[in-house]
Amino acid sequence: MAILNLSEHVLLVTLPAESQSTGDMETVMRSIRSTADCDVIVDFSLAEILSSATLCNLLMMERMLSMTDHQLILCSVPSSIRGVFTRVGLHKLFRFADDEFAALQSLEHSDHTTP
Repeated sequence: MAILNLSEHVLLVTLPAESQSTGDMETVMRSIRSTADCDVIVDFSLAEILSSATLCNLLMMERMLSMTDHQLILCSVPSSIRGVFTRVGLHKLFRFADDEFAALQSLEHSDHTTP
């Protein structure tokens, strides 16, 4: 798992092909808590599976970010994984973007429309 600061207020998390441990997502959660002022983009371009632990951590991350008026965007989600979100009814909870560029544009658009 790679964690990269795209800017002062945007964190990019690239998921590995297969989740190695829950410690990876816990590291991301700690980064978010310590920054407390960032949006997060989770890149699924390498992901081949979605573990229940990763899904649980994404749910916690979404809740934590929404409580501080920040956003979580999932990008480059393969159709097989996107189908999991749809089947369990979570496709309405998360925001999706085609790729990292589209996710960044979505964040920029949201920032400009906020009063």
